Amino acid sequence: MNFELNEELAMVRDMARDFATAELDPRAQRHDEQGHIDEEVFGLISELGLWGLTIPEEYGGAGMGNLALSLVLEELNRADASVGVTLSVHNSLLGAPIMKFATDEQKQRWLPQLASGEAIGCYCLTEPNAGSDAAALQTRAVRDGDDWILSGTKIWVTNGGLASLGIVYARTDPDASNANGISAFLVPLDAEGISLGAPEKKTGIRASSTVEIQFDDVRVQGDALLGEENRGFQIAMDTLDGGRIGIASQAVGIGRACLEASVKYAGEREQFNQPIGRFQAIQWKIADMATRLDAARLLTWRAATLRDEGARCSLQAAQAKLSASTACNYAADECLQIHGGAGYTDDFQVERLFRDARITEIYEGASDIQRIVIARSLMS
Repeated sequence: MNFELNEELAMVRDMARDFATAELDPRAQRHDEQGHIDEEVFGLISELGLWGLTIPEEYGGAGMGNLALSLVLEELNRADASVGVTLSVHNSLLGAPIMKFATDEQKQRWLPQLASGEAIGCYCLTEPNAGSDAAALQTRAVRDGDDWILSGTKIWVTNGGLASLGIVYARTDPDASNANGISAFLVPLDAEGISLGAPEKKTGIRASSTVEIQFDDVRVQGDALLGEENRGFQIAMDTLDGGRIGIASQAVGIGRACLEASVKYAGEREQFNQPIGRFQAIQWKIADMATRLDAARLLTWRAATLRDEGARCSLQAAQAKLSASTACNYAADECLQIHGGAGYTDDFQVERLFRDARITEIYEGASDIQRIVIARSLMS
Protein backbone atom coordinates (compact mmCIF):
# COMPACT_ATOMS: atom_id res chain seq x y z
CA MET A 1 0.00 0.00 0.00
CA ASN A 2 1.45 3.34 -1.08
CA PHE A 3 0.32 6.55 0.59
CA GLU A 4 2.44 8.78 -1.67
CA LEU A 5 0.77 10.54 -4.57
CA ASN A 6 2.25 9.90 -7.99
CA GLU A 7 3.73 12.79 -9.93
CA GLU A 8 0.58 13.49 -11.94
CA LEU A 9 -1.70 13.60 -8.90
CA ALA A 10 0.77 15.75 -6.97
CA MET A 11 0.89 18.22 -9.88
CA VAL A 12 -2.91 18.43 -10.02
CA ARG A 13 -3.10 19.00 -6.26
CA ASP A 14 -0.42 21.69 -6.39
CA MET A 15 -2.12 23.41 -9.31
CA ALA A 16 -5.40 23.52 -7.38
CA ARG A 17 -3.57 24.77 -4.27
CA ASP A 18 -1.91 27.60 -6.18
CA PHE A 19 -5.22 28.58 -7.76
CA ALA A 20 -7.01 28.53 -4.42
CA THR A 21 -4.32 30.63 -2.75
CA ALA A 22 -4.03 33.19 -5.53
CA GLU A 23 -7.64 33.53 -6.64
CA LEU A 24 -10.04 32.14 -4.03
CA ASP A 25 -8.50 33.19 -0.72
CA PRO A 26 -8.75 36.92 -1.61
CA ARG A 27 -12.34 36.51 -2.81
CA ALA A 28 -13.85 34.12 -0.27
CA GLN A 29 -15.08 36.69 2.23
CA ARG A 30 -16.54 38.86 -0.51
CA HIS A 31 -18.26 35.86 -2.08
CA ASP A 32 -19.84 35.08 1.27
CA GLU A 33 -21.05 38.65 1.77
CA GLN A 34 -22.39 39.22 -1.75
CA GLY A 35 -24.05 35.81 -1.97
CA HIS A 36 -22.62 34.74 -5.32
CA ILE A 37 -19.33 33.72 -6.92
CA ASP A 38 -17.52 36.23 -9.12
CA GLU A 39 -18.12 35.44 -12.77
CA GLU A 40 -14.38 35.64 -13.44
CA VAL A 41 -13.82 32.58 -11.24
CA PHE A 42 -15.85 30.38 -13.58
CA GLY A 43 -13.61 31.41 -16.46
CA LEU A 44 -10.48 30.63 -14.46
CA ILE A 45 -11.87 27.19 -13.60
CA SER A 46 -12.42 26.61 -17.32
CA GLU A 47 -8.85 27.64 -18.13
CA LEU A 48 -7.53 25.11 -15.62
CA GLY A 49 -9.72 22.35 -17.04
CA LEU A 50 -11.39 21.64 -13.71
CA TRP A 51 -14.96 21.52 -15.02
CA GLY A 52 -13.94 18.47 -17.03
CA LEU A 53 -11.43 17.00 -14.60
CA THR A 54 -13.07 13.56 -14.58
CA ILE A 55 -14.49 13.64 -18.12
CA PRO A 56 -12.60 11.49 -20.68
CA GLU A 57 -10.18 13.24 -23.01
CA GLU A 58 -12.19 12.22 -26.07
CA TYR A 59 -14.92 14.60 -24.86
CA GLY A 60 -12.54 17.43 -24.02
CA GLY A 61 -11.92 16.57 -20.37
CA ALA A 62 -8.76 15.79 -18.43
CA GLY A 63 -9.62 12.10 -18.08
CA MET A 64 -8.71 11.90 -14.42
CA GLY A 65 -10.58 10.10 -11.66
CA ASN A 66 -12.22 10.52 -8.29
CA LEU A 67 -8.95 10.63 -6.35
CA ALA A 68 -7.75 13.55 -8.46
CA LEU A 69 -11.11 15.25 -7.93
CA SER A 70 -10.85 14.68 -4.19
CA LEU A 71 -7.42 16.32 -4.10
CA VAL A 72 -8.66 19.33 -6.05
CA LEU A 73 -11.80 19.69 -3.93
CA GLU A 74 -9.83 19.66 -0.68
CA GLU A 75 -7.68 22.53 -1.91
CA LEU A 76 -10.56 24.61 -3.24
CA ASN A 77 -12.71 24.09 -0.17
CA ARG A 78 -9.86 25.05 2.11
CA ALA A 79 -10.18 28.49 0.54
CA ASP A 80 -13.85 28.80 -0.47
CA ALA A 81 -16.45 26.12 0.18
CA SER A 82 -18.99 27.76 -2.13
CA VAL A 83 -16.68 27.34 -5.11
CA GLY A 84 -15.79 23.86 -3.93
CA VAL A 85 -19.34 22.53 -3.79
CA THR A 86 -20.16 24.09 -7.17
CA LEU A 87 -17.37 22.11 -8.80
CA SER A 88 -18.14 18.98 -6.80
CA VAL A 89 -21.78 18.82 -7.92
CA HIS A 90 -20.84 19.49 -11.52
CA ASN A 91 -18.32 16.64 -11.65
CA SER A 92 -19.69 14.00 -9.30
CA LEU A 93 -23.47 14.44 -9.54
CA LEU A 94 -23.83 15.31 -13.22
CA GLY A 95 -20.70 14.37 -15.16
CA ALA A 96 -20.25 10.99 -13.46
CA PRO A 97 -23.71 9.49 -14.14
CA ILE A 98 -23.61 10.68 -17.74
CA MET A 99 -20.26 8.96 -18.23
CA LYS A 100 -21.57 5.77 -16.64
CA PHE A 101 -25.18 5.49 -17.82
CA ALA A 102 -25.66 7.69 -20.91
CA THR A 103 -25.87 6.56 -24.51
CA ASP A 104 -23.11 7.48 -26.94
CA GLU A 105 -25.36 10.16 -28.41
CA GLN A 106 -26.04 11.68 -25.00
CA LYS A 107 -22.34 11.70 -24.17
CA GLN A 108 -21.49 13.37 -27.47
CA ARG A 109 -24.14 16.01 -26.89
CA TRP A 110 -23.42 16.93 -23.26
CA LEU A 111 -19.94 15.94 -22.11
CA PRO A 112 -17.97 18.42 -24.28
CA GLN A 113 -20.14 21.27 -22.98
CA LEU A 114 -19.70 20.12 -19.39
CA ALA A 115 -15.94 19.68 -19.82
CA SER A 116 -15.47 23.21 -21.13
CA GLY A 117 -17.76 24.86 -18.60
CA GLU A 118 -20.06 26.02 -21.39
CA ALA A 119 -22.75 24.10 -19.49
CA ILE A 120 -22.82 23.77 -15.70
CA GLY A 121 -24.78 20.91 -14.21
CA CYS A 122 -27.11 20.29 -11.27
CA TYR A 123 -28.81 17.34 -9.58
CA CYS A 124 -32.57 17.44 -9.03
CA LEU A 125 -33.60 14.77 -6.54
CA THR A 126 -34.83 16.29 -3.26
CA GLU A 127 -38.45 17.43 -2.94
CA PRO A 128 -40.52 19.06 -0.18
CA ASN A 129 -41.67 15.64 1.03
CA ALA A 130 -38.69 13.57 -0.14
CA GLY A 131 -35.43 14.36 1.61
CA SER A 132 -33.69 11.51 3.40
CA ASP A 133 -36.52 9.33 2.04
CA ALA A 134 -35.58 10.13 -1.53
CA ALA A 135 -37.64 7.24 -2.92
CA ALA A 136 -40.83 9.04 -1.84
CA LEU A 137 -40.47 11.65 -4.58
CA GLN A 138 -43.68 12.80 -6.29
CA THR A 139 -42.42 14.49 -9.47
CA ARG A 140 -44.05 12.66 -12.39
CA ALA A 141 -42.99 11.93 -15.95
CA VAL A 142 -45.78 10.80 -18.26
CA ARG A 143 -45.33 9.52 -21.81
CA ASP A 144 -46.81 11.58 -24.63
CA GLY A 145 -45.97 9.79 -27.86
CA ASP A 146 -42.19 9.65 -28.05
CA ASP A 147 -41.83 12.48 -25.52
CA TRP A 148 -42.12 12.78 -21.76
CA ILE A 149 -44.02 15.42 -19.80
CA LEU A 150 -42.46 16.30 -16.42
CA SER A 151 -44.35 17.92 -13.55
CA GLY A 152 -43.22 18.54 -9.99
CA THR A 153 -41.00 20.55 -7.65
CA LYS A 154 -37.36 20.06 -6.69
CA ILE A 155 -35.76 21.89 -3.77
CA TRP A 156 -32.26 22.58 -2.44
CA VAL A 157 -30.87 22.32 -5.99
CA THR A 158 -27.19 23.22 -5.77
CA ASN A 159 -26.05 25.07 -8.92
CA GLY A 160 -29.72 25.43 -9.89
CA GLY A 161 -29.43 29.13 -10.67
CA LEU A 162 -26.31 28.58 -12.81
CA ALA A 163 -27.00 25.30 -14.53
CA SER A 164 -27.81 24.64 -18.17
CA LEU A 165 -28.47 20.95 -17.60
CA GLY A 166 -29.98 18.97 -14.76
CA ILE A 167 -30.51 15.31 -13.97
CA VAL A 168 -34.13 15.18 -12.90
CA TYR A 169 -35.58 12.17 -11.12
CA ALA A 170 -39.27 11.51 -11.68
CA ARG A 171 -41.78 8.74 -11.08
CA THR A 172 -42.62 6.97 -14.34
CA ASP A 173 -44.59 4.08 -12.85
CA PRO A 174 -47.05 5.39 -10.23
CA ASP A 175 -48.12 1.85 -9.32
CA ALA A 176 -44.62 0.66 -8.41
CA SER A 177 -43.23 0.67 -4.87
CA ASN A 178 -41.24 3.70 -3.78
CA ALA A 179 -37.75 2.61 -4.84
CA ASN A 180 -39.04 1.27 -8.16
CA GLY A 181 -40.78 3.11 -10.95
CA ILE A 182 -38.42 6.11 -10.87
CA SER A 183 -36.50 7.24 -13.95
CA ALA A 184 -33.71 9.76 -14.56
CA PHE A 185 -33.86 12.43 -17.26
CA LEU A 186 -31.30 14.82 -18.74
CA VAL A 187 -33.25 18.07 -18.90
CA PRO A 188 -32.03 21.33 -20.47
CA LEU A 189 -32.99 23.96 -17.93
CA ASP A 190 -34.05 26.48 -20.55
CA ALA A 191 -36.99 24.24 -21.52
CA GLU A 192 -40.43 25.80 -21.53
CA GLY A 193 -42.30 25.27 -18.27
CA ILE A 194 -39.26 25.46 -15.98
CA SER A 195 -39.17 28.23 -13.38
CA LEU A 196 -36.64 28.98 -10.65
CA GLY A 197 -37.38 30.14 -7.14
CA ALA A 198 -35.47 32.86 -5.34
CA PRO A 199 -31.97 31.98 -4.12
CA GLU A 200 -32.09 30.34 -0.69
CA LYS A 201 -30.71 32.40 2.20
CA LYS A 202 -28.37 29.90 3.79
CA THR A 203 -26.36 29.82 7.01
CA GLY A 204 -23.18 28.85 5.15
CA ILE A 205 -21.86 28.28 1.62
CA ARG A 206 -23.78 31.47 0.90
CA ALA A 207 -22.17 32.13 -2.48
CA SER A 208 -23.18 28.78 -3.96
CA SER A 209 -26.39 28.80 -5.95
CA THR A 210 -29.25 26.96 -4.20
CA VAL A 211 -32.78 27.28 -5.56
CA GLU A 212 -36.14 25.56 -5.96
CA ILE A 213 -36.98 24.44 -9.49
CA GLN A 214 -40.57 24.03 -10.64
CA PHE A 215 -41.43 21.79 -13.60
CA ASP A 216 -44.84 22.60 -15.07
CA ASP A 217 -45.68 20.20 -17.91
CA VAL A 218 -42.12 20.33 -19.22
CA ARG A 219 -41.82 18.43 -22.49
CA VAL A 220 -38.57 16.56 -23.14
CA GLN A 221 -37.77 14.21 -25.98
CA GLY A 222 -37.55 10.47 -25.52
CA ASP A 223 -33.77 10.56 -25.76
CA ALA A 224 -33.67 12.57 -22.53
CA LEU A 225 -34.12 9.34 -20.57
CA LEU A 226 -30.86 8.43 -18.80
CA GLY A 227 -30.33 4.70 -18.43
CA GLU A 228 -33.25 2.31 -18.27
CA GLU A 229 -36.82 3.36 -17.63
CA ASN A 230 -37.89 2.78 -14.00
CA ARG A 231 -34.25 2.22 -12.94
CA GLY A 232 -33.50 5.80 -12.01
CA PHE A 233 -33.35 5.26 -8.27
CA GLN A 234 -30.43 2.89 -8.73
CA ILE A 235 -28.69 5.61 -10.77
CA ALA A 236 -29.38 8.13 -8.01
CA MET A 237 -27.88 5.94 -5.30
CA ASP A 238 -24.82 5.05 -7.36
CA THR A 239 -24.30 8.73 -8.13
CA LEU A 240 -24.57 9.67 -4.46
CA ASP A 241 -21.63 7.39 -3.65
CA GLY A 242 -19.47 9.72 -5.73
CA GLY A 243 -21.20 12.79 -4.35
CA ARG A 244 -20.42 11.69 -0.80
CA ILE A 245 -16.76 11.36 -1.66
CA GLY A 246 -16.91 14.91 -2.98
CA ILE A 247 -18.48 16.26 0.21
CA ALA A 248 -16.03 14.28 2.33
CA SER A 249 -13.27 16.06 0.39
CA GLN A 250 -15.00 19.37 1.02
CA ALA A 251 -15.19 18.64 4.74
CA VAL A 252 -11.49 17.80 4.90
CA GLY A 253 -10.71 21.06 3.10
CA ILE A 254 -12.80 23.20 5.44
CA GLY A 255 -11.39 21.36 8.44
CA ARG A 256 -7.86 21.91 7.21
CA ALA A 257 -8.53 25.64 6.97
CA CYS A 258 -9.69 25.54 10.60
CA LEU A 259 -6.55 23.68 11.65
CA GLU A 260 -4.25 26.08 9.82
CA ALA A 261 -6.02 29.12 11.29
CA SER A 262 -5.80 27.61 14.78
CA VAL A 263 -2.08 26.91 14.55
CA LYS A 264 -1.43 30.44 13.28
CA TYR A 265 -3.54 32.16 15.93
CA ALA A 266 -2.17 30.00 18.75
CA GLY A 267 1.32 31.15 17.83
CA GLU A 268 0.38 34.84 17.73
CA ARG A 269 -2.13 35.36 20.54
CA GLU A 270 -0.49 35.92 23.93
CA GLN A 271 -2.02 35.51 27.36
CA PHE A 272 -0.25 35.23 30.71
CA ASN A 273 2.93 36.47 29.02
CA GLN A 274 3.19 33.67 26.48
CA PRO A 275 1.58 32.46 23.24
CA ILE A 276 -1.55 30.44 23.96
CA GLY A 277 -0.10 27.64 21.83
CA ARG A 278 2.21 26.81 24.73
CA PHE A 279 -0.74 25.78 26.87
CA GLN A 280 -1.50 22.08 26.86
CA ALA A 281 -5.23 22.72 26.55
CA ILE A 282 -4.67 24.43 23.18
CA GLN A 283 -2.10 21.88 22.05
CA TRP A 284 -4.49 19.01 22.65
CA LYS A 285 -7.22 20.70 20.62
CA ILE A 286 -4.83 21.12 17.70
CA ALA A 287 -3.53 17.56 18.02
CA ASP A 288 -7.04 16.12 17.96
CA MET A 289 -8.04 18.28 15.00
CA ALA A 290 -5.03 17.15 12.97
CA THR A 291 -5.48 13.48 13.82
CA ARG A 292 -9.20 13.38 13.00
CA LEU A 293 -8.67 15.21 9.72
CA ASP A 294 -5.82 12.94 8.64
CA ALA A 295 -7.96 9.87 9.35
CA ALA A 296 -10.85 11.38 7.38
CA ARG A 297 -8.57 12.19 4.45
CA LEU A 298 -7.32 8.61 4.26
CA LEU A 299 -10.87 7.23 4.37
CA THR A 300 -11.81 9.63 1.58
CA TRP A 301 -8.83 8.60 -0.56
CA ARG A 302 -9.72 4.94 -0.03
CA ALA A 303 -13.32 5.47 -1.20
CA ALA A 304 -12.16 7.52 -4.19
CA THR A 305 -9.63 4.88 -5.19
CA LEU A 306 -12.21 2.10 -4.97
CA ARG A 307 -14.58 4.10 -7.16
CA ASP A 308 -11.82 4.70 -9.69
CA GLU A 309 -11.24 0.94 -9.78
CA GLY A 310 -14.90 0.33 -10.53
CA ALA A 311 -15.48 -1.41 -7.20
CA ARG A 312 -18.61 -0.98 -5.12
CA CYS A 313 -17.88 1.65 -2.48
CA SER A 314 -21.20 2.57 -0.82
CA LEU A 315 -19.89 1.53 2.60
CA GLN A 316 -16.54 3.27 2.18
CA ALA A 317 -18.11 6.45 0.77
CA ALA A 318 -20.51 6.62 3.71
CA GLN A 319 -17.67 6.06 6.19
CA ALA A 320 -15.61 8.77 4.50
CA LYS A 321 -18.42 11.31 4.56
CA LEU A 322 -19.42 10.54 8.14
CA SER A 323 -15.84 10.71 9.38
CA ALA A 324 -14.91 13.81 7.40
CA SER A 325 -18.03 15.83 8.21
CA THR A 326 -17.71 14.99 11.91
CA ALA A 327 -14.01 15.89 11.93
CA CYS A 328 -14.76 19.10 10.03
CA ASN A 329 -17.38 20.29 12.50
CA TYR A 330 -15.16 19.34 15.45
CA ALA A 331 -12.32 21.35 13.92
CA ALA A 332 -14.59 24.33 13.23
CA ASP A 333 -15.92 24.32 16.79
CA GLU A 334 -12.47 24.05 18.36
CA CYS A 335 -11.06 26.66 15.98
CA LEU A 336 -13.67 29.16 17.06
CA GLN A 337 -13.02 28.30 20.72
CA ILE A 338 -9.29 28.87 20.27
CA HIS A 339 -9.98 32.26 18.72
CA GLY A 340 -12.36 33.16 21.53
CA GLY A 341 -14.37 36.35 21.13
CA ALA A 342 -12.38 37.34 18.05
CA GLY A 343 -13.53 34.17 16.30
CA TYR A 344 -17.16 35.13 16.88
CA THR A 345 -16.77 38.21 14.70
CA ASP A 346 -16.22 38.54 10.95
CA ASP A 347 -12.80 40.08 11.54
CA PHE A 348 -11.46 36.54 11.10
CA GLN A 349 -12.48 33.85 8.61
CA VAL A 350 -13.29 31.55 11.52
CA GLU A 351 -16.98 32.40 11.74
CA ARG A 352 -17.41 31.73 8.00
CA LEU A 353 -15.64 28.39 8.31
CA PHE A 354 -17.86 27.54 11.28
CA ARG A 355 -20.98 28.28 9.20
CA ASP A 356 -19.71 26.49 6.10
CA ALA A 357 -18.76 23.37 8.07
CA ARG A 358 -22.27 22.65 9.29
CA ILE A 359 -23.73 21.73 5.90
CA THR A 360 -21.29 18.85 5.45
CA GLU A 361 -23.26 16.83 8.00
CA ILE A 362 -26.53 17.48 6.15
CA TYR A 363 -26.34 17.29 2.36
CA GLU A 364 -25.48 14.27 0.19
CA GLY A 365 -27.16 12.26 2.95
CA ALA A 366 -27.25 13.42 6.57
CA SER A 367 -24.91 11.81 9.08
CA ASP A 368 -27.82 9.72 10.35
CA ILE A 369 -28.28 8.27 6.86
CA GLN A 370 -24.57 7.50 6.59
CA ARG A 371 -24.79 5.51 9.82
CA ILE A 372 -27.74 3.57 8.42
CA VAL A 373 -25.80 2.78 5.22
CA ILE A 374 -22.77 1.68 7.21
CA ALA A 375 -24.73 -0.47 9.65
CA ARG A 376 -26.80 -2.17 6.94
CA SER A 377 -23.67 -2.92 4.93
CA LEU A 378 -22.04 -4.56 7.93
CA MET A 379 -25.12 -6.46 9.11
CA SER A 380 -26.02 -7.81 5.70
